[in-house]
Amino acid sequence: MNLRVLQVLPELNVGGVETGTVDLAKYLLGHGHTPVVVSNGGALVQSLENMGITHYQLPVHKKSFLSAWRCAKALQRIIVDERIDIVHARSRVPAWIAFMACRGTEAAFITTCHGYYSTHLLSRVMGWGKYVIVPSEVIGRHMIEDFDVQADHIRCIPRSVDLDRFNLPHDSQKMKTSFTIAIIGRLTPLKGHTYFLKAMAKVVRIMPYVKVWVIGDAPRNKDSYRHELEALTRRLGLTDTVEFLGTRKDIPQLLARTDVLVLSSTVPEAFGRVIIEAQAADVPVVATKVGGVVEIIEHEKTGLLVLPKDPDGMAQAVIRLLQDRPFAQEIAVQAKKKVLAQYTLAHMAKKTLAVYKELLKTLNILVIKISAMGDVVLATAALKAVRERFPQARIVCLVGEESRVILQRCPYIDELIVMDARRGYRRLWSVLKWGRRLARNKFDKVIDFQNNRLSHVLALCSFARERYGYNRKWGFLLNRSVPLPDAPLPPVPHQFLVLRGLDIPAPPENVRLELWPAEKDFKRIQELFESEWLAPQHNVVGIHLAASWRWMTKNWPLEYAARLCDLLAARNIRVVITGVEKDFAAGLELLRLTKSKPANFIGKTDIMEMAALISRCRVFVTPDSAPMHIAAAMGTPFVALFGPTAAFRHLPPSDRCVVFQRKLPCAPCYSPKCRIKTHACMKEISPEEIVEQVVRLMKE
Repeated sequence: MNLRVLQVLPELNVGGVETGTVDLAKYLLGHGHTPVVVSNGGALVQSLENMGITHYQLPVHKKSFLSAWRCAKALQRIIVDERIDIVHARSRVPAWIAFMACRGTEAAFITTCHGYYSTHLLSRVMGWGKYVIVPSEVIGRHMIEDFDVQADHIRCIPRSVDLDRFNLPHDSQKMKTSFTIAIIGRLTPLKGHTYFLKAMAKVVRIMPYVKVWVIGDAPRNKDSYRHELEALTRRLGLTDTVEFLGTRKDIPQLLARTDVLVLSSTVPEAFGRVIIEAQAADVPVVATKVGGVVEIIEHEKTGLLVLPKDPDGMAQAVIRLLQDRPFAQEIAVQAKKKVLAQYTLAHMAKKTLAVYKELLKTLNILVIKISAMGDVVLATAALKAVRERFPQARIVCLVGEESRVILQRCPYIDELIVMDARRGYRRLWSVLKWGRRLARNKFDKVIDFQNNRLSHVLALCSFARERYGYNRKWGFLLNRSVPLPDAPLPPVPHQFLVLRGLDIPAPPENVRLELWPAEKDFKRIQELFESEWLAPQHNVVGIHLAASWRWMTKNWPLEYAARLCDLLAARNIRVVITGVEKDFAAGLELLRLTKSKPANFIGKTDIMEMAALISRCRVFVTPDSAPMHIAAAMGTPFVALFGPTAAFRHLPPSDRCVVFQRKLPCAPCYSPKCRIKTHACMKEISPEEIVEQVVRLMKE
C-alpha cells in the first residue's frame, strides 16, 4: 500500500523538528511511499529536492487569520492534487491551516507535539489530530491533563538520530590535557545559556585548558539575547574560552571533537534531540532534570542529571566527566547502546509508519439517539446494519439517561455516552460543553437519528468530518444530510434513509428489532411469576396499562382494560398488568373494576425486566408505547391500539401483530388532548374484538 503523506511545518531551517521531518520523508520514500512537505522554505529544502521529494512553499508560519485562511485553501488544493492520505502537522499555526484544509478532503489529520505548549486557544489544535504523537511520556501527560486529549489517542514516538551521520571517529584519548565543552540549541532564555556560562566560569578555574562552543543562534529579530550572552561572557572573563559558532550544518563533525555536551534548559523539554545526537557520537552528556530529558538519561548510567538553574551542580558534573575519563567513557558506551536500541531513525520511522497505517484503518462512528426508550429500541435494526457495514469500526452511541439500559448489552456498539437531555440543554454553554466532550473521541462520522436542533449542534461540535441525518431543523449543520421523504414511511425504513450515504441498503422485509435482557432479568421475572402462581404451562397475556400520562389520548380507557381482563379470564387465560410507577394509582383502580383480579406488576420491573416479562407472554396488548417496540424486539405477538398517532408511521416491524386504529375524520391528530373531547379514536376499540384477535394469535 502506497501511503501519500504530507508533512507541514513552519520552516525547513536547521533544527530538531526540521531534521526529523526530512529524515521521515527520506524513510517513507525509501519504503515505497510518497512523501510531500509544505513549509515556508529554508536551508533543508534543497536536501528534499535532491532526494526527489516534492516541496511546496507556502507562508504557513504567519500568525495571521487572513494568511492562514488563504494557506488553508491552497493546502486543500495540494491535498486534492497530490491525492494525500494523511496530513501530518508539526507546529501550531501549520496545524490550524492543515485542520481547516482537511475538512473539505478525505485526508486524515494527525499532529506531533514537539513542545511543552501553553494552553491558550492557538495551541489547542495540537490536540485535535485523530492521533497525537508525542516524543516523551511527559508531553503525553501534558496533552492528556492540559489539552483534554484521551489517552487512547496518544502515541509516544521518541525522536531519532541518523546514525550514519553521527558515526564518526571520536577523539577519546584517556590522557587528554585540553577539552572541548559544547552546548547546542537556539539562543533563547528557555535554554538556560546564562546558567551554562556561569557554570563554565567555575569549570575554567579548575581546568584552565578548556574550550567552550556555543552552537546555535538567536531567532530572527531577537539578536539582543545573543548580545546579552556575549556581554556576560566578557564579564565572566571567558572571552578567550567561549566561542559563539552560530548556526552550523556540521554538527556531527563538531560533536566528534567534543568531550562533554551540556543541555541547560530551564523549562520542561519535550525530548532533547541534541542529547541522543551527542550520545550517538560517543559524547557524554550533562543535562538538567527537565521534561522528557529524564526519559533519555538514567543518572550515573547514561549521563549526569543536574537541577535547572544550578551553575554549581552543572560545573561539578562537567568537571567530574573531564577528570574521570574511564567513567565518562563508560557512560558514553551505555548511552550509545540505548540509542541503538530505542532512538534510531529506522525505529522512529517504523513506529510512525505503523501509526499512519493504524490511522487509516481506524474508524470512529457516533450514533445520536437521545429520545424516548421506544425510539431507541427502533434504532437497533439500524445499529446492526451500521455494524455489518463497518465491522472493524468503533461505534459509540449517545443516548438519554433513561434509555441507557436498552443498549448496555447491545453487541453492535462499543461504548455508550449517556446524556440526560432533561437537564438544561437549552443553554448554549451546556451544549458546547457536551460538544467538546464528543470532540475528544475524534469521530470520523456522525449518524444523527435524533434529527433535532440539539442533535445537529452536537454533531457539528463533535468535529466529525461526515455528519449524516435529515435536512430539517438546522439540518444545514450536517454536511451529508438527506431530504425528508415526500410521503410518510414506517419507522425503520425512515431511519434507513439516513444510511443511504453510507452505502447501507434499505432494510429487508424480514428486518427485526432486538433487545438483550440479562439472565438476572429472566430470574427476576420468574420470581414475580412464582409469587402470583403463574407456571410456564399457563396461558399468559400481558396488558400495558398506559402509553403516557402526558399523552392521555394514547391511553385506552381503564374500564375497557378491566373488561378485557375479565373476558380473558373467562377463557382460562391469566392476565398480567404492566406499567411504570406513575401508573400505580391507575392499576389500583383497574383492580377495583375487575372481577378476575389479574397479576399486578406495575412499577415492579425496569425496562429490561419488562422485556423478559413480555417474552413470557403468549400475547401482549399495548397502546402506542415503548412496550409495543419491546414486544416486537422479543418476538412476542402483540395487539397494538392506535388512536392519535398513525400506525403506519410508528408500528415496529413484526409479522405477528394485529393493529386496531379507527378511521375517523380527526385522526391521527397527534395531540396530547382530544380536541373534540370524545376520545372516540380509542373508545371505539372494544374489548370483545380484542379478545378475538388475542385468541387467534395464541392459536397461531
